[in-house]
Order: sequence, then C-alpha cells, then structure tokens
Amino acid sequence: MLWPMLALALAFCGIAVLAVLSVRVYAEVRRLARQVSDSSQRITRAAEDLERASAPLGAHVDGLRRR
Repeated sequence: MLWPMLALALAFCGIAVLAVLSVRVYAEVRRLARQVSDSSQRITRAAEDLERASAPLGAHVDGLRRR
C-alpha cells in the first residue's frame, strides 16, 4: 500500500509543478505580447513621422525636376 500512495503523491507533485510552470509561461507570453504591441505602435509612429518628414523633401525634389 505504501508504493501506490507514494506513486500517487509523486504524480500529484509532478502535476503541481507543471501547473506552476504553465502559469509562469502564460504570464511571460502576456508580457511579451504587450511588448510586441508597444513596439508595433512605436514603429507605426516612426513610419508616420518619417512620411511627414519626407513630404517636403519630395516636393523640393519634384520642384527641381520641373526646372
């Protein structure tokens, strides 16, 4: 009777460890998703800034071509 109880206790401990690790992985995935979202928004803002900054330069080059 000792061995089945020991096996059951070890199985419970193994499942508990897996549960704790899965919660940690879930938390890290959520954190990574937030970071990816923030980075994506920053890249979008930088692309918009670059587009706005390049508009006068494009107009200047277009004016030089017409001369």
